[in-house]
Amino acid sequence: QVQLVESGGGLVQAGDSLRLSCAASGRTFYAMGWFRQAPGKERESVAGINGIGSTYYADSVKGRFTISRDIVKNTVALQMNSLKTEDTAIYYCAADQRLPLTNPNYWGQGTQVTVSS
Repeated sequence: QVQLVESGGGLVQAGDSLRLSCAASGRTFYAMGWFRQAPGKERESVAGINGIGSTYYADSVKGRFTISRDIVKNTVALQMNSLKTEDTAIYYCAADQRLPLTNPNYWGQGTQVTVSS
């Protein structure tokens, strides 16, 4: 059974940092990434990374967020720095076999990130 399990969400203040992690089990994926969905908004892609380390980021997080992965441990992480209130959302780990992750087949359950002013 394939599972993606996120961890690391929480409540922080604007300007703080937070690190999200996602552990995959059941299979390995060439591409992994993060999406988020804020209240009343559509889900959006945040960042993605493939098996050779190629990455992409949403314009809104470039320079603040860094995605990384551990192929051996089958994990992906999202380091979020200089957080803004508009980063508040449920963050979802996603995985599939290619980048970009436009419509991935595998999803985690989500982890809440709340940034207060």
